[in-house]
Amino acid sequence: MRYTVKALLTGKGAVLLELEAASEADVRNQISAQGGVVLSIRRNFSSLFSRPRSRFPLSNFSQELLALLTAGLNLVEGIETLVEKEEDSAVRELLQQILVRLHEGMTLSRALESHPQTFPPLYVATIRASEQTGDLAEALTRYLTYQSQMDLVRKKLVGASIYPVLLLVLGGLVAIFLLVFVVPKFSAIYEDMSTDLPWMSMLLIEWGHLVQKNGWMLAGVVTVMLAAVFYTLSQPQVRAHLLQALWRIPAIGERMRVYQLARFYKTLGMLLRGGIPVTQALEMVSDLLQPHFRPRVKIAATLIREGSTISSAMQRAELTTAVGSRMLRVGERTGMMGDMMERIGNFHDEEIGRWVEWTTKLIEPLLMAVIGTVIGGIIILMYLPIFELAGSIN
Repeated sequence: MRYTVKALLTGKGAVLLELEAASEADVRNQISAQGGVVLSIRRNFSSLFSRPRSRFPLSNFSQELLALLTAGLNLVEGIETLVEKEEDSAVRELLQQILVRLHEGMTLSRALESHPQTFPPLYVATIRASEQTGDLAEALTRYLTYQSQMDLVRKKLVGASIYPVLLLVLGGLVAIFLLVFVVPKFSAIYEDMSTDLPWMSMLLIEWGHLVQKNGWMLAGVVTVMLAAVFYTLSQPQVRAHLLQALWRIPAIGERMRVYQLARFYKTLGMLLRGGIPVTQALEMVSDLLQPHFRPRVKIAATLIREGSTISSAMQRAELTTAVGSRMLRVGERTGMMGDMMERIGNFHDEEIGRWVEWTTKLIEPLLMAVIGTVIGGIIILMYLPIFELAGSIN
């Protein structure tokens, strides 16, 4: 959902922003993370029906800027080159605004921070850390690698769900076609039969009569019910409750936890490698996690400030696994904590990938068996009266 927010930001005064968020509380958290105060919030209902705006191609921008910097251009020359070649007017205007701020003597991180809807806090923090070391190209490379790894996991999950969803949709459409169009035709044929039919066939025939007599009314009722379901699922509170219910299922909840930890450690490792202190990195990573994970991150940050080691703080805050704890202790001994956290994230990604592959191989034949049973059962019940009639004639 999109919200129009009037907020007071440090160094910018009162600004009007449009943010994508799950709820008003999420909007307030985003503004608070930028050190601002919310003055007013308005939900954009028109955005549900309006044409979506073109999004800023952050990955393409980073890759092109990295190529130009590697070729020997300085930052201003690189941005000027991107402005000249850009065809999208909205993107060109944004790049020109960044270029103006650079000419005014502002750092790149400050210029990007002026557009919080386009450049996420993680990106800005990575750029800011590189400004202290003077290695912007390395920071862009690190962020692109991180983003490609995150996209790879997301693509695996989406790709694994395509075939089961397609099976469900096609099977459901075939079953609906049989129940709505075919069964009523057979019901009219069997209407005058005096043969005793199985009760399930009689139930199917009665359904056919109901569709014939009250088809439009049933269609209206189904439409209203579907609209109510979609509206209910669009509410953030309902989605949050459903998500909490999924977390309580042991097999699914544990995998969702591992997936969250993989994102957590990959992002944290990228920030630590960029030179950001661990407590500050924890605060930035917190917004990427599910709401019930965030208090644990605050607990871990508090323990680290009090002098605890990172491995013990993560373990006491329940933000690690058995393998993750061992790898964190190794990272503390070697002093390569950023690299070790990225390895932990990769390890959990591979674990999730294996589980998704195994689950997909198990679910696909089960779905085919269930859909075949439903469709085959409907067809058998439709033709069963014909078999009964043939038997009575014999």
